[in-house]
Amino acid sequence: MRTPIVLAALFAVLAAPASLAQQTIGFIDSSTILPQMPEFQSAQQELDRLTQQWQAEVQTVALEAEQMADRFAAREILYTDDEREAQLEAIEAKREERDALRSRYFGPQGELFREQQTQLRPAQERLLAAIEVVAEEGDYDYIFDRAGEYLFLYTRPRNNVTDLVLEELGIGLGAAGLTGTSG
Repeated sequence: MRTPIVLAALFAVLAAPASLAQQTIGFIDSSTILPQMPEFQSAQQELDRLTQQWQAEVQTVALEAEQMADRFAAREILYTDDEREAQLEAIEAKREERDALRSRYFGPQGELFREQQTQLRPAQERLLAAIEVVAEEGDYDYIFDRAGEYLFLYTRPRNNVTDLVLEELGIGLGAAGLTGTSG
């Protein structure tokens, strides 16, 4: 599946007009920048807190289902057929409750997904604004995020503008700088 994409990208690069060679392309690593932003850190802490709370809730229901199954196994021979069937249905209902909670909180469109979108939006918007400033001031035609799923055949380290975006955000680089470049 990636082969057609790679071939298309290679063809586009080779077939590009000469004016394309004069365009300036930069890239950042958002996985380096975002964790250093205070609003991202506080959002991540809140997401971690919610995740722990929801995991505890799911684990509580899972433990209840497990205890019900253990009690049933220990007393199974004492039950009539109707009681046995009722107990098995109750155990299955508890397991379904566990699965429903897990899906509600951690599923593809679950609470965690929605909270991530809501909590992380301010940091992402601030990062995009800083990228726009760096792009305009540095006369970059394109800035890509190499932390995403973008394909890079080759990148020159001198085009990494991560440090410039960190500087624009007012975030220090620490003792030795994170990326080793500043454009």
